[in-house]
Amino acid sequence: MRRRSLRSRLTLLVTVAVAVAIAASAGLCWFIVNRELYAQLDHALAEPESPSNKRWLVDNCEEAGTSDPFSGIATVLFEDGTTCSLGPPIKVEPQDRLVFGNHGRPGFRFGTTTDGKPVRVMATFERPPDRAPGAPSGIVILEGRYTYQMQSTLRNLALILAVVAAIGVLGAASAGLLVSRTALRPVGRLTKAVEHIAQTEDLNTTIPVEGTDEIARLSRSFNAMTAALAGSRDRQQQLVADAGHELRTPLTSLRTNIDLLLRSEHTGRAIEPKAKERLLVNVKAQFEELSTLVGDLLQLSRGEGDHEPHVELAFHDVVSAAVARARLRGADVTTDLAPWYVEGNPSSLERAVVNLLDNAAKFSPGGKVEVALHEGELTVRDHGPGIPAEELPHVFERFWRSPSARSLPGSGLGLAIVAQAVKEAGGQVRLDNAAGGGAVAWIRLPGSPVLSQS
Repeated sequence: MRRRSLRSRLTLLVTVAVAVAIAASAGLCWFIVNRELYAQLDHALAEPESPSNKRWLVDNCEEAGTSDPFSGIATVLFEDGTTCSLGPPIKVEPQDRLVFGNHGRPGFRFGTTTDGKPVRVMATFERPPDRAPGAPSGIVILEGRYTYQMQSTLRNLALILAVVAAIGVLGAASAGLLVSRTALRPVGRLTKAVEHIAQTEDLNTTIPVEGTDEIARLSRSFNAMTAALAGSRDRQQQLVADAGHELRTPLTSLRTNIDLLLRSEHTGRAIEPKAKERLLVNVKAQFEELSTLVGDLLQLSRGEGDHEPHVELAFHDVVSAAVARARLRGADVTTDLAPWYVEGNPSSLERAVVNLLDNAAKFSPGGKVEVALHEGELTVRDHGPGIPAEELPHVFERFWRSPSARSLPGSGLGLAIVAQAVKEAGGQVRLDNAAGGGAVAWIRLPGSPVLSQS
């Protein structure tokens, strides 16, 4: 069954389900007709007859007589076990003798005549109204109707229902095949699209969406998935290209400086001590720049599900730790922090705040920076020249650097890391020009001014 195609399994499932339903309906129909026919026969047997007919039957029945098949047959059972019959005798069963004792309502059963013909039998107890002293207290009259015509009718009905059921099953199989083809046609298109993408890696492939049913939802989800994958691949390619571009400059500078040092050693022409010291300092700075750039790239390359589990933390303590690190780097930071507790990753949030402080100190005269945290909103303001309005939409893009800041150290990844860390914590970040000069960055994180009890 598992090796069959989905279309054949769906067709088979529909056929089996309809076949079972038709078989159950046909069986129930036959059972109802069978019950109704025998109920009518029992009703005909139970119709009251005149006392004279009963009396005539007792007085005139013989051991073997004749009867009209349509008018029925009858056998009289006496207490001593003797019988007399109108028509072919009905076989007496042990249960018929019990009627003498219970004198109850008529009892119905299936039976046969002595010559083997099937009959429906009603056994009733009758007490003679003018019974003489010493005469039997009563008799049991077994009245019967032939059932072979009814059984023939039921057999014909069963045959007709079987033919109708077979036709219904064939129709169900055809309908199931048609339904499966129609229902699975969009799935076939989806399968072809997936196979095409697997073979060609063309993530621009889309599936036409028709309607609003589950298949349409699946098609829309598939198109959204391929679009997201295409965007992710494009961002990855862009990151690699930008990283290669950014790495090229420090690597070229390192290679040039190291070549100068090697040439000096090989030719024996010593470099002046001060020039050599400047060269080594420059090499060290370039190595530090490369280390920072590689660290930033590793930070940005993490997926959204790769970060450490979030914990409840005191965001004001995270900001204080970041301020302490910024002050060690020479920044002049003033703070105004109110308690605020959030769910997030401490190291990622601290690095985001440090990046904002370093960025502000780099552009602010004397490294003067103002930091405030109130009701979950962190503001970091510098007193530098500000940011041109046309550059504001690009400040959180990877490797983007303002033309006026390209001569300053940095990789253009600091604010991109800030945006990623804040997004992971469920917050928002923006950067704008401050009133009175300078730039101000806002970080808004969901949380509470008091520590949760959990």
